[in-house]
Parts: sequence; structure tokens; C-alpha cells
Amino acid sequence: MRAMVLSAPATPLRMEQRADPIPDDGEIRVRISACGVCRTDLHVIDSELPGIRYPIIPGHEIVGRIDLMGRNVTGHRIGERVGIPWLGYTCGKCRYCCLGMENLCDHPLFTGYTRDGGFATHAIADARYAFALGETGNDASTAPLLCAGLIGWRSLVMTGRAERLGIYGFGAAGHIVAQIAAWQGRSVFAFTRSGDVAAQGFALQLGASWAGPSDQRPPEALDAAIIYAPAGDLVPLALRAVRKGGQVVCAGIHMSDIPTFPYNLLWEERKLMSVANLTRQDGIDFFKIVPQAGIQIRTTTFPLDQANEAIAMLRTGQLLGAAVLQP
Repeated sequence: MRAMVLSAPATPLRMEQRADPIPDDGEIRVRISACGVCRTDLHVIDSELPGIRYPIIPGHEIVGRIDLMGRNVTGHRIGERVGIPWLGYTCGKCRYCCLGMENLCDHPLFTGYTRDGGFATHAIADARYAFALGETGNDASTAPLLCAGLIGWRSLVMTGRAERLGIYGFGAAGHIVAQIAAWQGRSVFAFTRSGDVAAQGFALQLGASWAGPSDQRPPEALDAAIIYAPAGDLVPLALRAVRKGGQVVCAGIHMSDIPTFPYNLLWEERKLMSVANLTRQDGIDFFKIVPQAGIQIRTTTFPLDQANEAIAMLRTGQLLGAAVLQP
């Protein structure tokens, strides 16, 4: 197999040739056809997440076909098209798993972070955490659904019945969630980097009612806001934009420090919460919604050996939608 490998913190990925991996009991091997490049991959590469063991292969928005199965695998077959998400394993025994909160498992494994991921031609996955995708949709457009879509969906669900929804950071997750929210009949207000008229125009094309810079107040008070950009200074801005009783959901796995802000931004029963990982049920629910909502994924594709170029473009905000590697 070929893989783009992170050998040390904050260094360019390096192409390596390795022996094809062999699945263990309960595991499958997937020949990868597409892997999305997610902002979480930047946090892994920049060593902003704890406990990274090097070398590691990043990537957790994987689409491919099973080409080898270990013993005791049920519910899958050779040749099946599957998706491998961020959540790669849970213990099933800790308090959180027993309470149905496997996204908060005390002993999890995460694809592309604590186990090798999808910036490669092959990947190993726990069969229980691979989603059967069927044959609908092309692989490149499906890949971003495995994290940007799933985390976007979980964060949207957390906003409840919010009719006026703010989205801060209009990247891969934002452009997916905006379409679902518009399909659900919500009004979407898209917040982008100052001067990013391309992203603002893109948001309006996808059904947003309004689009503008993040430091601008929306034309009306929001019921809820979701922050996808990893910038802590957006939190006070979002709290200021939501109405009494509204909520702000921080959807990233990592965020820069939140600056101090006056208590009156939180007062009047406004809520500030975070989203952590996903559950398999999130995936089941979300993939039922995708064909109904008619989601169109904007992608820019790169060959595997151009992973560093894709990462650089994501880091500097040069992409509309999602970047996808295709081995």
C-alpha cells in the first residue's frame, strides 16, 4: 500500500510504501477510493490534539470497498462500499457507553488520530464502526459526509427547533448543514471571514437568507448558532447574535482560547455547549436524511501524493466546500 504519513508534529506528510495491512478478528480492510481532508486533520498534523503517537496516517472521511475481512465479521461482505468515520472503536463497557453516549467513551479509538486513517490506498477498520453506503452518489462527494456531514448533523440536532440559525465558518461542514437546514425550512445566516465574498456568495447559492463577515450583527436575532471555525473569539460574537434563551454550539474538536466576555452575553438563559465526536446512531439517522435533502457537496479533488497541497489550501481558506484525496 501507499500512504501519506505524518512522522513528527507540524511536518509535511511523506509518501511511504508499506506492506498491505491484514485485518484482525472483527476487522475489515478497505481499498480506499476517496478520503476527505478535514480541519481535524490539521489539528492532528499541528499536534494540537493530545496523545498522538508517530508515525500516524491521518484521514477519517473514508470511502472505499472491502477487499479483505478478518474472522468473526458479520453484516458486511467483500466488495461492499463502506464509509469509515472518525469514531473507530469504543469499549462498550464504560459508564458513557452503557448510557448510550459512546461518543464520550473513556477508551475510544479515532480514525486518523489514534489509529491509522485514510490518506492511503488501504485502511483497516473495526467492522462494527463502518457504515454501509450502498451505491448511490460518487465516492468523492460522499467522503465529506463521514465527518463534516456527521458532525454537522449532530450539531444541527443540538440546536433543537431553532428557526433562525447562524453558521460561523462556511467550509465543508457549514455548506452541508446549510443545505439540510434550508431543506428543513429554517432560515440560515452564514458568517465568514471578513472580505470572503466568494464564501458569502456560495452560502447564498445554497439557500442562506443572509451572509456576511463574522464580526457583523445579523439583521435579526438568531435562535441558535453553530461555530465550525476553530476560533475562540467567535464565541462572544455568536452569543451576542442569539436571542434570549438561544444557544451557541461549538462544533470543533479543537478551538483557540475563548476570550473573556461580560456575563450579560450569557445571561437571559443563553446556552453555550460543545459537540464531541459522533455515535453510530448519528450515522444511521444522517444517511437517511442525505437523499431526502438532496445535498450537493462541493469538492476539490487531489491525488494522494498532493495531500500537503490540499492541507495548505484548507489551512489558508482557499477552498469552497471540501477537499478530497483520491488514491
